[in-house]
Amino acid sequence: MNKFFERRYVVTGIFIAIILALLGRLYYIQIVDDKYEIYANSNVRRTTILYPARGPILDRNGKILVQNEPIYDVTVNPKEVKPFDTMLFCKMIGIDKEGFDKRFTKAKKQSPNTASVFEKQLSVQLYASLQEKLFEFPGFAIVPRTIRTYPDSVAAQFLGFIGEVTDRDIKRSNGYYRLGDYIGVTGVEKAYENVLRGQRGVQVQMVDSHGVPKGSFANGALDTVPRSGERLTSSLDVDLQRLGEKLMQNKLGSIVAIEPSSGEILCYVSSPTYDPNLMVGRQRGNNLAKMYNNPYKPFFIRPIQAQYPPGSSFKPLSALIALQEGIINPSETFYCTGNYRAGNRIVHCNHGEAHGTVNMARAVAESCNGYFSMVFQRIVDRYGVKNTEANFTAWRNNVMKFGLGARLDLDMPAESRGNVPTPLHYDNVYHKGGWRSSTIVPLAIGQGELLATPLQMANLECTIANRGFYYKPHLIKAIGTKNVIKKEYVEKNYVGIDSGYFEPVINGMQAVVENGTARRSKIPDIIMCGKTGTAQNPHGEDNSVFVAFAPRDNPKIAIAVVVENSGEGAHWAAPIASFIVEKYLKGKISPRESGITVDYYANANRLPDLSLYAQDLQKERRRDSIRAAKVDSIKKFKADSIKKFKADSIKKERRESAYSNKPANWIKSLTGGRARS
Repeated sequence: MNKFFERRYVVTGIFIAIILALLGRLYYIQIVDDKYEIYANSNVRRTTILYPARGPILDRNGKILVQNEPIYDVTVNPKEVKPFDTMLFCKMIGIDKEGFDKRFTKAKKQSPNTASVFEKQLSVQLYASLQEKLFEFPGFAIVPRTIRTYPDSVAAQFLGFIGEVTDRDIKRSNGYYRLGDYIGVTGVEKAYENVLRGQRGVQVQMVDSHGVPKGSFANGALDTVPRSGERLTSSLDVDLQRLGEKLMQNKLGSIVAIEPSSGEILCYVSSPTYDPNLMVGRQRGNNLAKMYNNPYKPFFIRPIQAQYPPGSSFKPLSALIALQEGIINPSETFYCTGNYRAGNRIVHCNHGEAHGTVNMARAVAESCNGYFSMVFQRIVDRYGVKNTEANFTAWRNNVMKFGLGARLDLDMPAESRGNVPTPLHYDNVYHKGGWRSSTIVPLAIGQGELLATPLQMANLECTIANRGFYYKPHLIKAIGTKNVIKKEYVEKNYVGIDSGYFEPVINGMQAVVENGTARRSKIPDIIMCGKTGTAQNPHGEDNSVFVAFAPRDNPKIAIAVVVENSGEGAHWAAPIASFIVEKYLKGKISPRESGITVDYYANANRLPDLSLYAQDLQKERRRDSIRAAKVDSIKKFKADSIKKFKADSIKKERRESAYSNKPANWIKSLTGGRARS
């Protein structure tokens, strides 16, 4: 009898345990795990993402630089696919059977029960023919999208391009982006991604058991309308940009032109450039690979990433600092013999040509290296050689006030700092106390370790044009209907030079164009103040540099032009700059001296020896490969470490579990594995 009651309790306990297990499972399915809910909903409703049109980009006069063009993506839901004419389908979307199998296998792996992109960017023509027969291909659908198109095919490095999101982009966006979405990769497209992308919409439809839409779900209560991206108005003048790119074709270098009274960038040329239309469409990948392997680096944004010795274009800044510090006065003279000795160094003037007695204005006009070397040594040595480091630091700080050696915080990604060397650099090279003003005298004439981007050079001219201050350069002046007036764009950045000291320097710069090294680039009826430069170049011939602003009074444009491997600044950079300045100020280009024509400079080929740049590209690719290998090895090490940690944890848990079960196992062995009554 006792055994009967004991068994009754055991059976009752078993039933209760089963019921609790079933209730627990039911609770888990309905409340905790949403897998079955998603599966059920997918049989009743279909959610379609509605992609917004990306915001257009205009030039300062309202001319379109970038707009949108409709294209269509083909999506597939593997679960809904039924047998159909595969070869006909492949022919209609322009792929082969092998390509179809590869895409379909990928879709089944990634999303077997939901729609994913099968083929991207079908043209309107392909869409029209496919749409008529789409019912013959169950499981496939068409989603309208837009791609970028560039009517003038200019300003590629400024505009940038868009591409598909990566896993990293998706992770950073906290789930906003999904596989197949597009995102700005470079240029303005990247810098203003949040403004340009707009807001996606959603359409939820009821579908029957065959996946055929049967109308809106819940009368459209869950639907949202896509909102197009904002329109951007840039500061660029497209006519000026087009002229600049024409003048710089078959050359390496850059043009940056800025409006001094606002900091708005008028012209932003990086050469070599490329047609931005090559970065859209179904051949984008092939075009991208070709340009990536181009030794002249068309993706290298020279206005803000290239760093050049400014050469003689730096001399006006040296003069201004010396005037402010009371080291010289405008009328003080220096006798140039053509060779200036600084310690063990000899600084040559124009191949040893003597300038004779020069004051500051003439030294600027005739680019006297000896004069500016003397001025630099006076600054650094004024309190004795024991104070060389402190004096040099003070000079360096004054230089950096002009925007050199630091980013100007342009509203574009990947801006370089340039370089103004520190005392620590020279301590590391020559040891502490082992260097003097004579050691670093090349800095006086814009050489040595001094580096500047074309943007920084143009900004320096804005400072001189404004007689002592600059506005931060920027490329976007309006978003939608609202002008972009950021606080930093309307603040005057003073450089610590009294306005009265600028006139003698500007006199010298005017003389450069009127009767000096850049006299062949003089513009009829316009007073342009400038400075030529010939900067050292590790890849052969020197770089041709010219900086300027115009007109002298109430300046409207400041400009910097660098033409790599082209010798003296007067020969190439100065004429190119003069065409840009005149076009902006007069709307046309006047006849010049014989040979000074736009076509002459546009058709000239100044591309350097390809082999030099090919070697650099190979070195860069090797560095990229080594860097990628290091990253992969670190990832592998982390993955292996995590895997080992998990394996060790499991082993530890098993050991602990085995140890804790030892008494039970011992009792079981005593009873022969039988339960005791």
